[in-house]
Amino acid sequence: MPAVSVANPLELPRVSAPALTDRARRISSITTSPRGFEGEGFPVRRAFAGVDVADLDPFIHLDQMGEIDYGPGEPKGTPWHPHRGFETVTYMMEGTFLHQDSIGGGGVIANGATQWMTAGAGILHIERPPDSLIDSGGLFHGIQLWVNLPARLKMTAPRYQDIGSDAVALLTNEQGDAIVRVIAGSLGDVAGPGSTHTPITILHVTLFPGAEVLLPWNPQYNALTFALAGNGRVGDGDLLREGQLAVHVDGDYLALRADERQDSRTAAMEILVLGGLPIREPVAAYGPFVMNTRAELQQAFEDYQAGRLGQIPADHI
Repeated sequence: MPAVSVANPLELPRVSAPALTDRARRISSITTSPRGFEGEGFPVRRAFAGVDVADLDPFIHLDQMGEIDYGPGEPKGTPWHPHRGFETVTYMMEGTFLHQDSIGGGGVIANGATQWMTAGAGILHIERPPDSLIDSGGLFHGIQLWVNLPARLKMTAPRYQDIGSDAVALLTNEQGDAIVRVIAGSLGDVAGPGSTHTPITILHVTLFPGAEVLLPWNPQYNALTFALAGNGRVGDGDLLREGQLAVHVDGDYLALRADERQDSRTAAMEILVLGGLPIREPVAAYGPFVMNTRAELQQAFEDYQAGRLGQIPADHI
């Protein structure tokens, strides 16, 4: 799982150490993600399944895509489809996705890059592997996250951000056996490149065997940790296994620690860390739309059917 990394983490800035009076956030729940399929049939883990929606706010949905080693002809993507009322974040750790949308956004998402799409009032988009990957097969591993928008921004103009892997801010712990990638928001005084409507922080943390990192956390934010790979402990020592999501509550920082021994296919524990300012508004979600009321959902479907959410470009992929 390469994402973006460095040969010598000790060359990186350090994560700010908590104060002696600070305490780790405790764990209120740990859930195991069921497996399913998305788009044209690529495998996913439904990371938020079974979690109280109040604990997720402002996040709506999280899929771990893969990790899978495709054979020739096997890679799959999504067909053209609409969205309204939220933002999608696609972060690729291995493999390549092509993105195109109805407002002219598009690009290659590969090996540590992030595509940030604000659907807002409405957009159509597609994500699919390039022909070269379809022909050859290969590793594919990423996540897609849905970030809610408050009612006042549901109908904001759509936009697209292409965040290259070289734009991600990197930190380490005091021992240099962890790599913290700040994709959006901030960790202490270090800000990531993603520009967000809803105040949030997104991190990808690599913990080498036995490593521990203490992450300072905004007291107004919720906090979620999802194990993309490997095993370890979070909070005051609660077990977190691959494919599990932990909800952290109270406290001043997040405590993450990798087991001394990982399995033979796992070089390090990989954790996606999410937090944001809860919106605390009613959520009406169905299919590709996330609104506040059932009437707004009905309007979104009518607008899509009438072509008011955009048109597929003539040069579409």
